[in-house]
Amino acid sequence: MKVVVDMNKCQDHGQCVFAAPEVFSMDDSGRLAYVADPDDALRDEVEEAADVCPLQAIRIED
Repeated sequence: MKVVVDMNKCQDHGQCVFAAPEVFSMDDSGRLAYVADPDDALRDEVEEAADVCPLQAIRIED
């Protein structure tokens, strides 16, 4: 699984951080940071993060 975030769309709302904290986080400057190739065991959390993103900036590729 590969996580792709369109950083041009992302406005750092942080909903993904709550849904999948092992994959998404906010850096020291308040910008989104993420693991691009998380363990497949986290798929449900990553899918939830993609669903709750208000701007639909998160995509999952296999």
